[in-house]
Amino acid sequence: MKNVKDDRGFNQVWAESESTRIRAERRCDYMLSLMDLKSDISIMEIGCGVGTNAHLMAMKSGKKILGTDLCVPFIEEAKKKFVLPGLRYEVLDFNKAADFKGETFNYIIGNGILHHLYHHLDEVFINMMRLLKAGGKIIFLEPNIYNPYCAVIFNFARKWAHLEPDEMAFSKSFITNKLKKAGFKNISVEYKDFLLPGIPPMLVQPSIHIGNVIEKIPIMKMVSQSIYISAER
Repeated sequence: MKNVKDDRGFNQVWAESESTRIRAERRCDYMLSLMDLKSDISIMEIGCGVGTNAHLMAMKSGKKILGTDLCVPFIEEAKKKFVLPGLRYEVLDFNKAADFKGETFNYIIGNGILHHLYHHLDEVFINMMRLLKAGGKIIFLEPNIYNPYCAVIFNFARKWAHLEPDEMAFSKSFITNKLKKAGFKNISVEYKDFLLPGIPPMLVQPSIHIGNVIEKIPIMKMVSQSIYISAER
């Protein structure tokens, strides 16, 4: 499985492929399904990488979307590649709320970003609270440490996978406790999705169909590839 590295040499973005494209669209649709798209809303994506997910969301929803990342080359590429009304990309650190000059959001989202902040989640969630409007919601999709592939990558193959020193996959109970501690409400955390990025095209649909079956079996869904997270301010 190929990745795109950031300006520090760490893997951050899955390279384009059929499975990656389908996976990204499915995840975008899931995030949008948790939003009130009938209202005039604003969305911020943390760790937007080269901007693919923010662009998908802008196309599908027509809402105001800000994609943020700390990697300057990623943001520069996103600005060149994706141009739509209401869609913008900025190099911003959400941990520095003052940099947003009072701007707040109805939704803060991310695809595989919280696990990069594993050791700082208490502070992270407090900062997100500051950037959310009243009644706002966070939606994140993260790697599941109980998934065999994730367990190997995060515990035994970190150097091979070019992981950042602090990033670590986690469990449903771990992130639930962090959200409760930060004061979030209506917390929903579920094990979901067996479609791995980068697999051969012929395996995409079988993976989706098999995953749909396994997700209905409580003890089996615990080894899904991801944890789907949502919570309200």
